[in-house]
Amino acid sequence: MRFGEYPPQGSAVCDDEPATSLPNGGSEGRQANDQEFRGDTDPDPPEAEAAVLAALGFSKPMIARMRERALRHGTSIEAELLRSGEVREEAYYGAIARLLRLPFIDTIDPRLVQDAMTLDSQLIRPTMIRLAHRSRAPETVIVPEAARLAELAAALTTMPMLGRNLAITTPGAIRKAVWAAGAGRRGQETTNGLFERQPAFSARTVLSGKQGFFAGAFVAGTIATFLIIPVVTLLSLHIILSLTYLASLLLRLTALALKMHLPSPATRFNLKAGPLPRYTVMVALYREAPVVGQLIACLERLDWPHTLIDIKLVCEDDDAETIAALTALEPGPQFEIVIVPPIGPRTKPKALTYALSSARGEFLAIYDAEDRPHPLQLREAHATFVNGPPELACLQAPLIIANARKSPLSALFSLEYSALFRGLLPMLARRRMPLPLGGTSNHFKTEILKKVGGWDPYNVTEDADMGLRLYRLGYRSDVLTCQTLEDAPVQVSVWMAQRARWYKGWLQTWLVLMRDPARLMREMGLPAFVTFQLMVGGMLISALLHPLIFVFLWLGASAMLDAPKNDLPLGVVSLFVMDFVNILGSYLIFLGLGVGSMIDHEKRQIGWRWVMVPFYWLMISAAAWRAVIELKTNPFHWNKTPHAPTSTD
Repeated sequence: MRFGEYPPQGSAVCDDEPATSLPNGGSEGRQANDQEFRGDTDPDPPEAEAAVLAALGFSKPMIARMRERALRHGTSIEAELLRSGEVREEAYYGAIARLLRLPFIDTIDPRLVQDAMTLDSQLIRPTMIRLAHRSRAPETVIVPEAARLAELAAALTTMPMLGRNLAITTPGAIRKAVWAAGAGRRGQETTNGLFERQPAFSARTVLSGKQGFFAGAFVAGTIATFLIIPVVTLLSLHIILSLTYLASLLLRLTALALKMHLPSPATRFNLKAGPLPRYTVMVALYREAPVVGQLIACLERLDWPHTLIDIKLVCEDDDAETIAALTALEPGPQFEIVIVPPIGPRTKPKALTYALSSARGEFLAIYDAEDRPHPLQLREAHATFVNGPPELACLQAPLIIANARKSPLSALFSLEYSALFRGLLPMLARRRMPLPLGGTSNHFKTEILKKVGGWDPYNVTEDADMGLRLYRLGYRSDVLTCQTLEDAPVQVSVWMAQRARWYKGWLQTWLVLMRDPARLMREMGLPAFVTFQLMVGGMLISALLHPLIFVFLWLGASAMLDAPKNDLPLGVVSLFVMDFVNILGSYLIFLGLGVGSMIDHEKRQIGWRWVMVPFYWLMISAAAWRAVIELKTNPFHWNKTPHAPTSTD
């Protein structure tokens, strides 16, 4: 017997088959079941739920299984049933509607829903909305809870008029209607909210008036001094660049030294049994139809109860191909497809911030479409948050490149990620310094994330911006050990577009934070302020002017060759040595920090291709200059990185 088929009077439901349909059932069966869950006593919620589920035709073994899960997860029997995949919510709530003799609405016309700010609460806990019909009285549509269904049934019996304009629907139907009804208002708030409430944190203004004045004055002054005293000007710029490069180099040398002398952190969590909090996972998707199957499979492997995980697949309104691919896969009830209206900049942070209002989890994780996160990553993040200080707001999981053997480009990309996520960021975290986050595998406390305004829709490296904004507001970030696997670009054009976007975003972030340097120093403190300048400002300068180091080396070598052997200019020799240390030290530390953070399998994938590091750094410089041009011509354009399913070779 299947769920929804009422048994003859006097018989018992003993089978445990999954439900697929809900026939109407006869009046005798309905009356018997009405009597079953409308008792004279007031049972506790699990007993009330069990009575309702029995009245709906569920077997005793199934109810017992769901009860055991509910006790283990700290949830309800009904929630476990709906997330188990053994019954569709349309079938379940349709059966409740028949049991209560109320109309059932499986699809709600969003034009009948009046939008308001309070409407978004129904995205988190959909229970009831009002439908404003033109030709008849307003209708109240509810999602009843099994634990309180007996109370509702009794009220409908004693007050028949209560059900006159009452109907039953599903949580999914309410969410879809609320998303559609409030799309315009929510899109405007997402686009303009941070800029209107906290303009100092928004990259919508590329250059402030003061920054534009000083930038213009610096460029004009440099050109003027070069025309008047060219040698002194070039020498001064040479010294400033070399010292900046050297300071940035010393930061990475510190990370390398700590990596060599301190043991790698052990995994800091255990799998204790007991209730867990709800966890939201969000993935922004755009033109990702080829990888959605892989994505769904990887997210389903996350070790977290389905009842307590809330996965948002955030898609653009015009991306019909990705939406169709997701719909065709029929992902489980823990997944929700969120459609973002075409309002404001077409960026990942805009899409994520749009969906943030619906996040139901106490914690929230961000992944990219091609990510393969470690199944225990949520467990480790939760344990780290629980054991960490209250100001701990964000955790960054290490990103590891899985296709390093594909090409020299992906091999060098793998070295770079290894140095950053398993070398530099852990060192900064130990020293309680600001962390420029990676673009994925960030875990947040949802309340704090909403409090700081969400992501900046105008910043194309929302990750770095968020990490630094959290720090200046008094919060801290840390790192995890459970990794996320990613694939690096293997084509130069794809890599160049992605890297130009990153550098454009880092430029945006640096400009936003440096609108008021004195205030920033007070908020961060001097050590963190200096670290920020070296991490972001130093990186930008080093990338932009990296080719000049070769020019300086050539000029220094030429000057020393032309000078008498017994009378070498001390200044020329000093600058040549500094430039040589900068260029050689940069490459060696890059390799040492990257290779030193890898396991043997990764090192074998890199092979001999580390010798191409100088060419890789010149490509980085080209991408940085492209970013400067794009910041002027198209500051908020998101260079899309195409992804493909992971190959098995």
